[in-house]
Amino acid sequence: MSIEVSTRLRIVREKYGLSQRELAKRAGVTNGTISLIEQNRVSPSVSSLKKVLEGLPMSLAEFFTFELTESKPSPFFEGDSLPNLGNEKIEFCLVGSGVKERNMCIMRERYQPHSDTGVEMLRHDGQEGGVVVQGEIELTVGEETRVLKAGDAYYFDSSLPHRFRNLSDDICEVVSANSPPTF
Repeated sequence: MSIEVSTRLRIVREKYGLSQRELAKRAGVTNGTISLIEQNRVSPSVSSLKKVLEGLPMSLAEFFTFELTESKPSPFFEGDSLPNLGNEKIEFCLVGSGVKERNMCIMRERYQPHSDTGVEMLRHDGQEGGVVVQGEIELTVGEETRVLKAGDAYYFDSSLPHRFRNLSDDICEVVSANSPPTF
């Protein structure tokens, strides 16, 4: 886990004026969980961190784009500075870190070989679309499944159950957007 996650959690919790115990109670986790994350002694999964942030309430995107210090916003973002909202298997690199009141979410997604978003299908408000830039990805939307290759694209209502899987031995990269920014 990066030091940034532990530091961010402590700063955000303190910004909301909450003790570790109060945040734990609101999030439905143990006080020890919050303490261990803030001490950088455990690495929370994306779903665990999301559950903790529900106690604030704050989305993952807001958590990773929350500016720790005041800075002048820029319309440009270097690739290596994009916060990863995913993990080492699936990277969800968010464009627009620090932009206040975002109306859409743009991400560079990178799927390692044989990775997927999970057995449980995803569902959320809004619409999403994307273009496969490299490799191929299997996308299931509702009852329909298709393998998309570089240059292929998708667009659908995000309330439909959906899942992404990289079935190949190569990395797959996708540039995607969703609105409203619900990730």
